[in-house]
Formats: sequence, C-alpha cells, structure tokens
Amino acid sequence: MSLETVWLVLLGLLLAGYFVLGGYDYGAQMLHPLLGGRDGQDSQAAGRTGGNAALDAIAPFFLGNEVWLVAFTGVLFGAFPHLEGSLLSGLYPLIVAILVGLVVGNAAVQLGGRARSARGRRRWNALIVFGGVVPAVCWGLVVGLLLHGVPRRADGSFHIGFGDVFSPFVLACGVTTALLFAAHGAAFVALRSAPGVASDARRLGTALLRAAGAVGALPLLLTLFGAGASMENRATSGTVVALFVAALAAAWWYLSHGHHRRAFAATCAATVLPVVLVGAGHYPYVLISSSGPGMTLQQAAADTASLKILIAFGVVLIPVILAYQTWSWWAFRGRTGRRHPSYF
Repeated sequence: MSLETVWLVLLGLLLAGYFVLGGYDYGAQMLHPLLGGRDGQDSQAAGRTGGNAALDAIAPFFLGNEVWLVAFTGVLFGAFPHLEGSLLSGLYPLIVAILVGLVVGNAAVQLGGRARSARGRRRWNALIVFGGVVPAVCWGLVVGLLLHGVPRRADGSFHIGFGDVFSPFVLACGVTTALLFAAHGAAFVALRSAPGVASDARRLGTALLRAAGAVGALPLLLTLFGAGASMENRATSGTVVALFVAALAAAWWYLSHGHHRRAFAATCAATVLPVVLVGAGHYPYVLISSSGPGMTLQQAAADTASLKILIAFGVVLIPVILAYQTWSWWAFRGRTGRRHPSYF
C-alpha cells in the first residue's frame, strides 16, 4: 500500500467518524421539538426549552464530536493540498452553508434554555432544527456531487454551478442523507433516553428509516439509467450499495423490535458507507469529472517527503481522538434522566 493510499484511508476514517458522531448530533437537533421530557426527566428544564430530551442525549458529546471535522480538514489541507484547492473552491457555497448551520445550531442549542417566553422558545427551536437540517442536507449534496462528478475547466479547476447542485440525483442524495442522519439521531436518543422518550424516538426512527430507503432508491434508479453516479469500480460500488441497503434494513428491524444498541450500530454502519462508496468506488481517482479526466490520488497528494513528515501528526492525532472519545462515552454512559440530569 502506497503512502498516498494510507493517507487517503486516514482521511476517509476521519470523515466517516464525523458522519457517525456529527450525524447523530444533527439528527437529534432535527428531532428536538418532537421529543419532550418524560419519565423522570427534569420537567422544569424541559418546560424552559420546549422539551430537551433529544438534546440531553447528545449534550456530553456535542462539541467534542466536531474534533473529527477539524482533524479531517487538517489532513485534507496537509496531505492533499491539490484536492483541497480544487474541491473547496468549487464547493464554496455548500461549505459556507455547512459552517453557518454549525455556528447557528451550536449557539441555539446552548442559548435556547435562556428563552423566557413561548415565542422565544419557538424561535430557538427553529434555529436548533435549522442547525441540524442545513449541514445534513449539504453534506448529502457534497456526497452526491462527488459520486456524480463535477465539471472540470480547461485550466484543470473544478467548477460547480447551480444546475449541478440541483440535479435530481444530487438533490436525492441530500434528502436521503438528511433522513438518514435524522434516523441515526433517533436511534441514539432511543439508546440514551428513558423508556417513554425512547419509545417516541423508536417510532420516529423507524418511519425515518423507511423514508430514507424510499428516497434513497431514486439515486440508485437514476444511476441504473445513466443519470446518476459515475463509478470507476462498479463491482466494489455495487457491494457497498448492497451493504448500505442491508444496514438500513437491519436498523429498521432492530429499532422496530426495541434492540436499541444493535439499531444504533446499524445506523452507524449506514452513515459510514457513503464515505466508503466515494473513496473505494472512485479509486484511484479522488475526484471524478463529468466533462473530462478526473484527479488521481497521486495528483491530489502532497509530495512523499511531506507525507512522511505528516505521519507523526497522524500517529499522535488518531490515538488521542479515540482515547478522548472512549473516555467521554465511558464517563457519560447510561440513560439520561437517571445518572445524568438535564444539561441545557
């Protein structure tokens, strides 16, 4: 395995980790108004924020999950400067929308409890939902664009126009990802919350998984008719898509039967597989063009000397992130409302 491939795997690992951890954050934010405090939850706190059971489930991990996005960005800038220069400039509107959603959502989650009126709570709730929906949809649009391919100009740069983002395939990927993240958040809330809230989350999660499967069939049909994804490795891509469908089905079955841990594990797998599909389906390309040659791994990566220097960064970074994440999960294990009171 070449050094460039090692760094590509590491880049994918960090993005997949962020999709898993940030995904249930986005999902819980989207479901926040629908899941109120019950079964021993702090009713006074729930009354102040308009029902914060979903937020209590993610509270101990909320800002810590963003570390994976920061690490992904660092590896992208350091190990793949040519990809970063081509990709981020083309995706600039979507990247800005993701950042706006993150800032607005984080602020609303932490400040929403200070609302003194019903109107104020409704406004904060709307901003919390906005902070979950916008990044989830935009990440899905990014995945859809990467799968479909983006136009490449004569000078080698990639440009993404209005028609590229709002094509049926890319839009379907955006909606599917948002529904998947919402279902992922529901599975996490069901795992973490008291029985009453867990029952509501299970009901929402099964409905969202069915919707994600129904909408997710559209990109597959478009691809079969030549208007969807442009994959370099068709056999590998087909295997990953089959695993994705199996993960959605398993998540629905486990969640509908009350097996919350297994359901959450299945939704974790479902959120990881789109990243695998982009990386493994396009290899050895890292960026596919819809109007010419794409960008290969060797063209995107930094020189070998730089990659060797950066190895020390990777050797230290990943164990530290994993150690922190493991500690936080262990420290805040258990259901909210029992060991842990309301956070926001």
